[in-house]
Formats: sequence, C-alpha cells, structure tokens
Amino acid sequence: MTAAARFRTLHARGLLRLANAWDAGTARLIEHLGAPAVATTSAGLAWAQGYPDGDKLDPDALVQTVTGIARVITVPLTVDVEGGYSNDPAHVATTVLRVVRAGAAGINLEDGADDPALLVAKIHAIREACTTQGVDVFINARTDVYLRGLAADGMRVDETLRRAAAYREAGADGLFVPGLVDADAIRAIAADCGLPLNVMLRPHLQDLAALETLGVRRVSTGSSLAESMYGRLAAQVGTFLREDRTALPDPQAMGYGAINGLFG
Repeated sequence: MTAAARFRTLHARGLLRLANAWDAGTARLIEHLGAPAVATTSAGLAWAQGYPDGDKLDPDALVQTVTGIARVITVPLTVDVEGGYSNDPAHVATTVLRVVRAGAAGINLEDGADDPALLVAKIHAIREACTTQGVDVFINARTDVYLRGLAADGMRVDETLRRAAAYREAGADGLFVPGLVDADAIRAIAADCGLPLNVMLRPHLQDLAALETLGVRRVSTGSSLAESMYGRLAAQVGTFLREDRTALPDPQAMGYGAINGLFG
C-alpha cells in the first residue's frame, strides 16, 4: 500500500488528529508520541525558515524541509503547500510533484481570496501530473469561505458546499474549512460535502468527541503549536535577558537525553 493510500484509510472512520509540525525535529517528536500521521503547518514551517506565512516561502526551502522530515518519520506526512506558490496550475503541479517525491503522502492546497475556478484548475493539473508520473497524493482542498468571510453569514454553508462539489469533481480527496466553528454549520457541511471534513482547532472547538459526532473526520492544530512554542521561548528568553534572576533551565523541559534519543 502506498503512503497516500495509507493516509486515505485514516480518513475512513473516526477522527484523525493531526498535530502540525514545522521541521524534522518536531515531526519526529509528534510521531514518537503516537501520531498515526504528521502534518506541517505552513506558518510554522515558513517561520522556521525565516519567511512570513502567506505563499512567501521559497519552494526549494519547502522541499528541503519535507526531505528532512521524511527522513526521520515512518508515518504518512501531509504538507501544507498554501496556494502552491504560483497562480499557474502547471507550475503548482510541478511543485507538488517535488513535494511528493520528497516524501509527502498528502497536501493541503487553498483557494484563498482567488476565484475557486483557479483551485479547480490546480487540482486538475496535479491529478494529471500524478497520473503521468505514476505517483499518488491525497489532496485536501482548503476553502477560506469562513476564515476570510468570503460570503455573507447566511450563505457560507451553501458557498462552502458549492466549492466542495467543484473541488471534489476536480479530484480532491478531502475538504478543509478553517474558521468553521458553528456546530450546525459543521454538521451540515460534513453531511453534504461528499468529502472527509477537516476543521482547525479554535477555542470553540476543544471538544474533540463532539467534533466526531458532528461528522468531522480530521482536525488539525494549525499554527497553534508553533505559536505556543514561540510564546514560551519569548517569555523565557525575555526573562533571561532582562531580569536579575532566571527560571532557566526550565523544569518542564523534555531533557537532552530524551530529545537526543529520538534521533538515535
């Protein structure tokens, strides 16, 4: 069974919990803690490479990071490729093929504020390129209808389902709707989108059992773990640099031996 096929089976039932890594070290730790698959966060990965989030990352840096992650994990890896770093579907397909060859079993690909027809064209191009090259990838089509408020409140479910149908017909395997938090809307979209529904954790979505009951098949942490790490690091470094007493070394630290042992 290919990595992409293994990854598809994880969406068949239950709730797939994806903790989002940003480099080889965090990916290996997530796998070590029992994750059945690892996802990347576009924001955290971009920050780790010195880029802002939002299609600003150099695709070469992305491929290099994916190569490093794939070297240290054995579970399926899905990679957030944002909008594909281009508006040219053929160029996006080439980038996705590079990511797949580097070790990805799946990708996230978003519509953003663009016409959804552009994402349809990108998905078509990826599917054609994969067929030609004899490779496979799980395409999680992300729509920003809720995250960016691309439709009026009362029309967001319908607009999301309209886009989901187009993306599904183009060859998408899953639907990612970040910013979706209303239980009734989640239930309606999960029931009618025809794809495994992926939501992103938010303060209103902390009951994972409830999400599964609503029909969600995949939940992602997004950039929250990376943001947490930066917040803790900033607090500790700030104290170290400015105060007369320091809390370092951190008593909650994992420890040198345990971390080093992940890569033995």
